[in-house]
Amino acid sequence: MVTASRPLRADAARNRDKLLVAATELFAERGLDVPLEHIARRAEVSIGTLYKHFPTRDDFVAQIFPQRLAALDVIGDKALTEPDPWQAFAGYLDDLYALQAEDRGLNDVLARDLPNAPEVVSACHRGAGHAGILIDRAMAAGVLRADYSIADLATLTRAMAQVIRDSPGEWRRFLSIYVEGLRA
Repeated sequence: MVTASRPLRADAARNRDKLLVAATELFAERGLDVPLEHIARRAEVSIGTLYKHFPTRDDFVAQIFPQRLAALDVIGDKALTEPDPWQAFAGYLDDLYALQAEDRGLNDVLARDLPNAPEVVSACHRGAGHAGILIDRAMAAGVLRADYSIADLATLTRAMAQVIRDSPGEWRRFLSIYVEGLRA
């Protein structure tokens, strides 16, 4: 027999919300590897309360990042409205990595395999759909080298994640050099 889950008590709901806010802030500031104890401390709850609401780090990721990854749809849609195929492609990359640079947690999400977060994986696949269209358009226009693929973009995203982590102020220079090497 399946029973409906009862709504959280008001204090439990407040604690859960405080944990989500704290996790969102700390993931953005320090990345996904921030200790869960730091999240509990920022939320001003016990570690037991954290584990009651979010038994694993993946539970936080599944709650926080599908909303953050919705920005990929916005970036992709914006790029698809750009009439110039090269500007659309290059602008998409710049917007994508700017988003990653402003949120270290999102940077980590886009650089990692997260099989336990299907909503995150789904959002990333939608982003890849936009990117695939942009790549195809740029190739059809003869402005992007013919051997570039979505797999190359995935590799670039992982590389950019590392550049953003190690040298946050240098990612645009690195991207500029890389993108110029892609012109047909």
